[in-house]
Amino acid sequence: MSDALRFEGVVKCYGRRRALDGLTLQAPAGAFAGIVGSNGAGKTTFLSAAAGLLRVSAGTIEVLGEGPFDPARHAGRVALLPQDAELPRDAAPRDLLVFYGELQGLDRRTARRQADEALERFHLTDRSHSPLRTLSHGLRKRVAIAQCFLGDPELILLDEPMSGLDPREMAAARDFLAAQRRKRTIVLSSHNLHEIETLCDHVIFIERGRVTRAGALDAVTDRDGRIEYTLGPGAEPDAAALGGGDFECAWNSRARTLTCRYSAARFDAAEVNRRLLPRLLEAGCAILEIRRGERLEKRYLEAENPQRENDARI
Repeated sequence: MSDALRFEGVVKCYGRRRALDGLTLQAPAGAFAGIVGSNGAGKTTFLSAAAGLLRVSAGTIEVLGEGPFDPARHAGRVALLPQDAELPRDAAPRDLLVFYGELQGLDRRTARRQADEALERFHLTDRSHSPLRTLSHGLRKRVAIAQCFLGDPELILLDEPMSGLDPREMAAARDFLAAQRRKRTIVLSSHNLHEIETLCDHVIFIERGRVTRAGALDAVTDRDGRIEYTLGPGAEPDAAALGGGDFECAWNSRARTLTCRYSAARFDAAEVNRRLLPRLLEAGCAILEIRRGERLEKRYLEAENPQRENDARI
């Protein structure tokens, strides 16, 4: 199985409005894929369709290589965190997690053990028997995230998982999610592009129910072919001489950035730095920052703008 999730020409209509408009995308097996798009772009509809929560109007969906989501076929193999999910307000976190673990196919003993581990991991042990209605929004969100990792799901769908978490818990959740890389396929929708850059190795841009760009994060942001050096006031580099025939360097005096493009087939970032940094220092340049690739935000806006221009012409 090369793709854990595949959409081909998927359409979802609400009346005359197309929430998904021929959506075609793939989430490779084992990838940590980030879904990026504006409000109303179709991200939540996409995740809901993947999880089998709604019927699509046209197109095909393959979940784990076995057709659209089916409760019998995919039991225990798929987990979902809906955006702003509401949990039973009178249930206690531990009881709820044990229940969800059993729904994922765990026996009672294993479900209890995994529930206790999840409560400790997400710093909820002291509230494990408190009714959910007495917990803050952030605490309830932690319970909702924890239930996604009960059992051993192969595909996890997360819709804005960090929303409502305080900075400390956001960092803890991010560390936990990062540790899940390559253990399973995770598809995460978020407006926080820094979050996507930090966690994901694959990215998909969606606008108006269509993909505007998709691929490995390193390829989309050009991490394996571009390094940008930010310099402080003072000396300016001789961009033409720095390249030495091996690299293509360009100097932006206004932003005080030196951009170096190189062939990833010939060099890696470490080799480029080994060659360029001594030359910059010898020229008296003050190096403030070194960044591989372009910022994801810029790539997203580049992919979004042509679509908005086309819409304006219609």
